[in-house]
Amino acid sequence: VQLVESGGGLVQPGGSLKLSCAASGFTFSTWAMSWYRQAPGKVREWVGTISSLGDITNYEDSVKGRFTISRDNAKNTVYLQMTNLKPDDTAVYYCNVINYWGQGTQVTVSS
Repeated sequence: VQLVESGGGLVQPGGSLKLSCAASGFTFSTWAMSWYRQAPGKVREWVGTISSLGDITNYEDSVKGRFTISRDNAKNTVYLQMTNLKPDDTAVYYCNVINYWGQGTQVTVSS
């Protein structure tokens, strides 16, 4: 299993970013996918999950209405669209399936 995140960067408060996670080594379309994040000095926290078909999503309360998870099963890729970003969203963002993790991508929200 390989998960490769991309799309992180530096963005101003109120800005947007779209993260991608390219997956390989398993039957992507049959597994729910999740995003997590870990801020400096904090434990890794769940951000949200999308079902295998992409028809059901769930989000952590602080990101509801601002973040959207989607997937393209033809491309074996899951996305995290982040809008109205806040400094507290600064973290390394990881995608996850079962007990597999990507290397993460850094998101920094700062003016």
